[in-house]
Amino acid sequence: MELPDRKNVITLLHGAGGTYMHSLIRDVFLRLNDGFGEVGLEMMDDAAVVNGIVFTTDSFVIRPIFFRGGDIGRLSVSGTVNDIAMMGGDPQALSLGVVLEEGFAKDMLEKLVESIKKTAEEANVHVVTGDTKVMERGNLDKIV
Repeated sequence: MELPDRKNVITLLHGAGGTYMHSLIRDVFLRLNDGFGEVGLEMMDDAAVVNGIVFTTDSFVIRPIFFRGGDIGRLSVSGTVNDIAMMGGDPQALSLGVVLEEGFAKDMLEKLVESIKKTAEEANVHVVTGDTKVMERGNLDKIV
């Protein structure tokens, strides 16, 4: 089996911000840009402005999922609210997407949901919609 050219594979650096992530966005994802919105994809920002509304989507991966001072739930709400605020928006509502690994403990999920709720209340935002998926055991590191 032939190994791919290292320049043609995704590495952890591509998800860590900085030049690798920016080159991935510029070289691949900017193909989706059609110029829509006052601040759109071409700005390579963490949020967009469409019809005067600032919105964003965000994803979080962290190990461990519970850490001193927080957890992935708190980080997710705080990071998403920050993206909206940094674009001059007034964060009001969030969408929550969760991908779980099969076998994830329900009590851990309930603890994370409580953290999300508490953080959303502190930030004065509402979780208004979301989506949940489950992947086979071993194909995901617990939760995204």
